[in-house]
Amino acid sequence: MHIHILGICGTFMGGIAALAKAMGHHVTGSDAHVYPPMSDQLAALGIEVYQGYDAAQLEPQPDLVIIGNVLSRGNEAVEAVLNRRIPYRSGAQWLHDALLQDKWVLAVAGTHGKTTTSSMLTWILAFAGYQPGFLVGGVLANFGCSAQLGNSDFFVIEADEYDTAFFDKRSKFVHYQPSTLVLNNLEYDHADIFPDLAAIETQFHHLVRIIPGHGQIIYPSADENLQRVLAKGCWSELKTLGGDWRYRLISDDATHFVVQHGDDEAEVHWQVVGEHNASNAVMAIAAAHHVGVPLTVAAEALADFKNTKRRLELLGEPANIAVYDDFAHHPTAIRKTLDALRAKVGQQRIIAVLEPRSNTMKQGVHAADLAPALAGADACYMLQPEGLRWLIKDQVPQADISHSTDELLTKLLRNLAPGDQVLIMSNGGFGGLHRNLLNALQEGQHGRS
Repeated sequence: MHIHILGICGTFMGGIAALAKAMGHHVTGSDAHVYPPMSDQLAALGIEVYQGYDAAQLEPQPDLVIIGNVLSRGNEAVEAVLNRRIPYRSGAQWLHDALLQDKWVLAVAGTHGKTTTSSMLTWILAFAGYQPGFLVGGVLANFGCSAQLGNSDFFVIEADEYDTAFFDKRSKFVHYQPSTLVLNNLEYDHADIFPDLAAIETQFHHLVRIIPGHGQIIYPSADENLQRVLAKGCWSELKTLGGDWRYRLISDDATHFVVQHGDDEAEVHWQVVGEHNASNAVMAIAAAHHVGVPLTVAAEALADFKNTKRRLELLGEPANIAVYDDFAHHPTAIRKTLDALRAKVGQQRIIAVLEPRSNTMKQGVHAADLAPALAGADACYMLQPEGLRWLIKDQVPQADISHSTDELLTKLLRNLAPGDQVLIMSNGGFGGLHRNLLNALQEGQHGRS
């Protein structure tokens, strides 16, 4: 079957492409914006990707078109699909029908930590010999890809609450029918599709309503928003972080901690920093335990866990200046990422570089929370992109503001010194800033000494 994917370079749709290719389909796709890491993964798989959405890419006519949720009516390719009556599905619906309905699905949902927790859970199951399939919204460093079919009845999926497609406004995660569900946390996000927190809570409860009676839901007992969701009705077994599962930090940077479950406990020694990641790890351990992985085996697995790309990922240290890449784009995630880096580097100077790119950020929903979220950095540089509905200078007074990535790069190079820790945060490509900064530092173009 020839499957063409519209919006193929998103992390979810790129994973769909990888799975369809592994199932033996001929896969092509198109996207308006093509950038790593997904573009690299697709190229390695030999999947042809078209730039833009010209209707000509649908000739010869594919057997099925999978349409991503970034596509809407008026898009040339979408209109061609409808006018020519080409069969189409959403990515989430195709995934369920083609793969998930016969699997034991372990899903990880929540506002923050989905990718990291899903990656940890996948690695724990693989280490324990379960040979799981997976689809995660990032490149798993232990596997070198974002999706695999696996060779068992178990499948791990990052389950996000974003809408499914222009023709299906339910959250994607209601299609997955998990038997093990991790709910990491719940905050207001995705202001472009949800008017308020209550609307998101409704979608989360739709997910809770389809977990089978033999299934298990794992959540942090202190999260009031999740408590409110579950109070609307729950028909599955509940396990909590803070009650059934607990942890105790041994080191301040959380590279050494103890996990406790009843009378059992195990120590985790790993390379990942930040207490938020220790919390994510316990959630992953609990989910793996639900399908039979012993606590000690899961703890041992994490010693070999490599964090997902774009999660406090050290890209390089040219000129003794460390450059990190992180996907953080919500004030809570920004604060936790900075806290984790501070625990790692101590008193060394941290330079935060932020692109307010998400739809929620562009609308200014969290603008007032950015200044305190960035307070842990010693210096802050921000891009004022086109389409931002608020002025950074009014909300983040400590930020040095640029109106282009070239201007931002020039300012950074002028002020960086050996020993600095540069944390670049964006949920997009940031105009190639990461690569350009590394190249300039390698060539000795920074200004301080």
